[in-house]
Amino acid sequence: MIKASIIGGSGYGGGELARILLSHPQVELCQVTSESRVGEYLYNVHPNLRARAKLQFTAIDQIESCDVLFLALPHSEAQKQIEKFAALAPRLIDLSADFRLRDAAAYARWYGEAHRAPAWLSKFVYGLPELHRDAIRNTHYISGVGCNATASILALLPLARADLLDASRAIIVDIKVGSSEGGNSPSLASHHPERSGSVRSFAPVGHRHTGEVEQELGLRNAHLSITSIEMVRGVLATAHCFLKNGTTEKDLWKAYRAAYRDEPFIRIVKDKAGIYRYPEPKILSGTNYADVGFEYDETTCRVVSLCAIDNLMKGAAGSAVQAMNLMCGFEETAGLEFAGLHPI
Repeated sequence: MIKASIIGGSGYGGGELARILLSHPQVELCQVTSESRVGEYLYNVHPNLRARAKLQFTAIDQIESCDVLFLALPHSEAQKQIEKFAALAPRLIDLSADFRLRDAAAYARWYGEAHRAPAWLSKFVYGLPELHRDAIRNTHYISGVGCNATASILALLPLARADLLDASRAIIVDIKVGSSEGGNSPSLASHHPERSGSVRSFAPVGHRHTGEVEQELGLRNAHLSITSIEMVRGVLATAHCFLKNGTTEKDLWKAYRAAYRDEPFIRIVKDKAGIYRYPEPKILSGTNYADVGFEYDETTCRVVSLCAIDNLMKGAAGSAVQAMNLMCGFEETAGLEFAGLHPI
């Protein structure tokens, strides 16, 4: 058993971390902080944890040493206190964007401000096990993953790895997202009369998660476009790409199977019939799975590659716990076996 604590546990990501860790066979969840909720029980904020934990939120200044410390603070907050947090635990996992990009100039470009702890950027490993499993096993510092970046990367990874993409053509990744991606702080955009029934373009160009796709896949011609739809959880990334002349569907199957046949949380979804013949985020709610699929038009060399995830799980807390399992030498799937619900 290891002792784990969460800094910033009142948000949706922190709540998911608490839910997973409370059921993890090799973890004792010791403390969860929230500066605005000190003294309140976790279930007052996360009602699904009622009768699962008697923990009360503590202040950051009350946090004690532990084996693994999860940071679930708003973006830009972890970097301000990284030295303090590193002194509390030998292993850190940060869910925010603060340490995802290895280059300080890239961080400034995508986040519009200078990084406050640039010396720490090279110490963190990007926490997507499908890309960096061995590095995660051998590090003490793991960064979170952007949910939109995760879905985009997993949609494109087989094509990039097999060198099938036509580098002269742009890649357009159309991403549909649910409301939980905006966090749990209410705003005009989340107000029910404004939100209900909407299909709202959120970031048609220049979304900051593009930086992660560029860094992790080495692609400079991928463009993310984000649309918010009436869904609570979930991301569906639909990547429109052109492949090199002569590429066949058999080549695509080889690429997807080579990339994902040994991955415990990646499922290739490509059926000939049925309403679930393509990846569907709805049935992934609460799971750490990523469903990927594709359709190919050989006459034009155009492929549409899809990836569906739960943004709070595979796009945040789930990948973080999967990375923790690797870092601590546990079974990679420990605490993450939930298969989802149907119907939901």
